[in-house]
Amino acid sequence: MITGLIIVLVLILVLPFAFRKIEHNLEYFLLVMGLSAAIISGSLSLELAEHIFMNYLLYFITAAVLIAGLIFRISVKKIKEFVIFATTKIPLPLFIFLLILVLGLLSSFITAIIAALILVEIVHALPVKHGRKVLLTIVACFSIGLGAALTPIGEPLSTIVVSALKADFFYLTRNIGIYVIPGVIALALLGAFIAGRKEAASAVNEEDVTIGIEEENLVQAESLKDVFVRALKIFLFVIALELLGSGFKPLINTYIIQLDSRILYWINMSSAVLDNATMAAAEISPAMSLKQIQAILMGLLLSGGMLIPGNIPNIISAGKLGIKSREWAKTGLPIGLSLLIIYFGIIFLI
Repeated sequence: MITGLIIVLVLILVLPFAFRKIEHNLEYFLLVMGLSAAIISGSLSLELAEHIFMNYLLYFITAAVLIAGLIFRISVKKIKEFVIFATTKIPLPLFIFLLILVLGLLSSFITAIIAALILVEIVHALPVKHGRKVLLTIVACFSIGLGAALTPIGEPLSTIVVSALKADFFYLTRNIGIYVIPGVIALALLGAFIAGRKEAASAVNEEDVTIGIEEENLVQAESLKDVFVRALKIFLFVIALELLGSGFKPLINTYIIQLDSRILYWINMSSAVLDNATMAAAEISPAMSLKQIQAILMGLLLSGGMLIPGNIPNIISAGKLGIKSREWAKTGLPIGLSLLIIYFGIIFLI
């Protein structure tokens, strides 16, 4: 069984990079992988199906994506006008800094889903090339993934942790805010630096121009059907995360849960492809010290932006902006690893 689950994990990590068809249909692929993991572990059952389809988050997330998609479809021109107006009044680096900072901190109250939907519509309208949009989007998704964990409203992980610890509404703000808020500010500064950097002429290659044209056509041509298809894909993606979380529980319970928090911190990089809420539910216990809880949560949160499947905002942004798995990994992995190394030093060594 364990061997089978490891094979599934390797397939999740490798196939989206190897085959473009899988990359373009990531939600369906992850659903198949989730079903495979659940079957291999023996967790696929009517009880699991009931748990998945009775979970209000499945419908809340799907409805949020659908409603926001419909709203943005009719207001895309106004958003573009706002971005053009704002970027002519203030420097682009300052605009990006404020965008990443505000969405990162606000995501804990409006949810990471809504923050991501706002992000992609604004990024669409930015007066920069596709390559620069990819970089800014990934940095912003790291910020949203971090900031959303400050309250139980922001994302499923924070909801589960607060519930498991029987804590109050601002428990996470008090106890990981000291790590999260500086991280959001640092990411906003990184985004401002990227926005202010002059692009070399050689960097604007034919592929970048072609992708940019395709992205623009995608925005202009988005139909009502496209909005509903995107909501359906998110619906399937959330189901896939539940199946993956349930399927990989034996692997987590057998080899991970008893490990030292410093080791867990690095093992939690697996949340780049697995459901971090499920991993938090398996790892977090009221018997743990605050230091252990902080380490586990920061490992999960920082890893979420490294690859597209790591967070729902990543999936939304990549799908809407046409960001490929390799593009995301090329930027997401270095940023995520750098943050993990920095925070490891802060949490465990200082």
